[in-house]
Amino acid sequence: MKKIALLSLAIASVMTVQAQTAYRATTIADNWSIGLDGGVATPLSHHHAFFGDMRGIFGLHIQKQISPVFAIGVEGYAGVNTSSWNAGYFTTILDNTYPVSPDKSSTMIDNMYVGAYGSVNLMNLFCGYNYGGRLFDMELVAGIGWGHDFYDKFAFMPYSIDALDQNYMATKVGLNFNFNVCENLTLSLKPSVIWNMTGTTYHPLDVTETSAAYKRNKAAFNLMAGVSYNFGPGFVPVDTKNQGELDALNNQINALRADLAACNAATAAAAATAADLANQLEACKNRKPEVIKEVNNNLQSVRYIFYKIGSSVITADQMPNVEMVASYLKNHKDSKVVVKGYASQDGNLDFNVKLAQARAESVKNALVKKYGIKADRIKAEGEGIGHMFTENDWNRVSICTLD
Repeated sequence: MKKIALLSLAIASVMTVQAQTAYRATTIADNWSIGLDGGVATPLSHHHAFFGDMRGIFGLHIQKQISPVFAIGVEGYAGVNTSSWNAGYFTTILDNTYPVSPDKSSTMIDNMYVGAYGSVNLMNLFCGYNYGGRLFDMELVAGIGWGHDFYDKFAFMPYSIDALDQNYMATKVGLNFNFNVCENLTLSLKPSVIWNMTGTTYHPLDVTETSAAYKRNKAAFNLMAGVSYNFGPGFVPVDTKNQGELDALNNQINALRADLAACNAATAAAAATAADLANQLEACKNRKPEVIKEVNNNLQSVRYIFYKIGSSVITADQMPNVEMVASYLKNHKDSKVVVKGYASQDGNLDFNVKLAQARAESVKNALVKKYGIKADRIKAEGEGIGHMFTENDWNRVSICTLD
């Protein structure tokens, strides 16, 4: 117990030292790797020959490096069926003849494993992370997943003549010896042991022996070699004692403080303006309405009739202005009106001169024909191109001045 406590304390101390090193932030897309694996596997049970029952395996893995020490990944591999090289023979059970091991098996792949794993880089954990990279490092790997044995209907299976494919939970532990050939390429030697966690040799789904799942007769030894491509960029350490970086960060902080002060001043000024506008609004609400008793005679004596471009026709929306002129002339029998027509600067001069006269005449004709005003009380004059309005379109107008 004392040894375990001391080991735990040592590991915690190393991890504390590692945590004191700061690294630049990475994204979810950084520091992935993908690789191919291949090698051999053999059962570790007593009734199997270590080399005689050895068979080939191949697989694929994808890994995400979370920190210089810790990584997670998924992997899968399949075992190559070597039973097809055995000589075939038959056996008789309960008066039925069964092929025990034929010349060729019906399955090329007789088992597979798919699982997730986590790894600890022991070199980075105990020796510190080397950003420039080191030639060799070592990882401790542990995983859990799903195992599957493909049933060969021609193979003899004691106590399980009608057996189906076998599924079981599996756990795995191993070491990865990594040789970093270059920044992005790694070659690995991967010894590991995998255990069938559910059932017995002939009854894989029988869970009566799960308490003894880590027995030798339920384990297999794998030895694989792998090649991985690393997408990087690795973990870039930040020198917390770099005075240049500290000065740059301080300058950024000071600039942000200045921006904050300016924002506060602008907010205060806006609040003062809002308060002033609120006071003005309140004053307007409380002010008594002013009655205007006299109206500028010049405003009363002038009316405008506007036209569309190139036209002297009085549109329906402009007729109320003509009617106002007519009403004034009817109410004031001695009054007269001078109508001056204008054109905008669009078009040629000769046309615009004629158009200005036609616009003045259109008002006169409307007053005479529609409202019965005598012609001698109306003077219509064409003034050519008008310049009284800065908006060019407004100069398409007849101006009626009442006397």
